[in-house]
Amino acid sequence: MRIFKLAVAPVFVLALAGCLDTDAERALAGAAAGALIADATGNNVAAGAAVGAAGGALCDDAGVCN
Repeated sequence: MRIFKLAVAPVFVLALAGCLDTDAERALAGAAAGALIADATGNNVAAGAAVGAAGGALCDDAGVCN
């Protein structure tokens, strides 16, 4: 089941990537993706969500998701 989660999570994130215009939307998607990946890998879900939210909110500032 963990392999399935690891395979499906990036697909959902990439599908949503074109729809996300604001930092808040990207932070929410990043938090969801971080939580899913942390759960699938057996890590702390809250920490994964926090890291994902930070990455989503800051990716525009870093020039990654223009």
